[in-house]
Amino acid sequence: MKAFYTDHFVLPLPEGHRFPMEKYSRLRDLIGREENIELVEAPAATDTQILYAHDPSYLIKVIEGKLSPQEQREIGFPWSERMVERSRRSAGATVAAAKTALREGIAANLAGGTHHAYRDAGSGFCVFNDSAIAARTLQKEISPSLKIAVIDLDVHQGNGTASILQNDDSIFTLSIHGENNFPFKKEESDLDLGLADGCDDVSYLHALNQSLDQLDTRFKADCLIFLAGADPHEGDRLGRLNVSTEGMRLRDEMVFQYGLDKQLPIAFSMAGGYGKEIKSTIDIHFQTIKTALQFQKQY
Repeated sequence: MKAFYTDHFVLPLPEGHRFPMEKYSRLRDLIGREENIELVEAPAATDTQILYAHDPSYLIKVIEGKLSPQEQREIGFPWSERMVERSRRSAGATVAAAKTALREGIAANLAGGTHHAYRDAGSGFCVFNDSAIAARTLQKEISPSLKIAVIDLDVHQGNGTASILQNDDSIFTLSIHGENNFPFKKEESDLDLGLADGCDDVSYLHALNQSLDQLDTRFKADCLIFLAGADPHEGDRLGRLNVSTEGMRLRDEMVFQYGLDKQLPIAFSMAGGYGKEIKSTIDIHFQTIKTALQFQKQY
């Protein structure tokens, strides 16, 4: 299984910044010891690919460093050339994983899941929306008839993805998230399920099972983009849900089994994770990778 990485493009962040940048390199170190996983440096998304999902004026502001202080605060990162390069690579990794999955069944982006980025603005540690860019790139560069489902299981609603793709019948957006969590103004996905604070394994997995049934009834996908956020985990400081480590494994298994049953290629990204201890987030991400590997062998 191919896993595309970007962690060597490091964002220069101020001391004490709450974004857990080091999780990416530590995750890659773990994966590097595994057999049957090929680590591949992520390509940068091109301007053309980014513009499938973003407004030209926004892309120019990002490239030229003309984001206002308020726009930078909304993103949560100070502007730098390295921020631009990392954001391109993070989007390019999902594009590469999606194209690889079409050939090989399953592929991973070891970062990504930047689902708060809107067409014309960044938000919530997200500059470019990798899922929207990848979905549109598949349609533009592989086949215009491809129908793609985005299954977003980050604990925060995929508001940017929902907004960018809201009038696009060829891409289905599904988001299962904490109802009372960020973003506090939700957008309308094709299927949204907001969960109460403290939601446990049983409730979470039931919600996911019902949502996948609805997806299957309402939309016939050709491939899946899966945001495997670690932040529904009980050890996450921003998640507010109470899903155990085993519950997270069963979640991943349910999505990969859904894809396998229908022979749908799956490109997946790590998305969010803000463990009270960073090791718990890395362990959840690594568990997702190992679960994917078991399924990839069956494609």
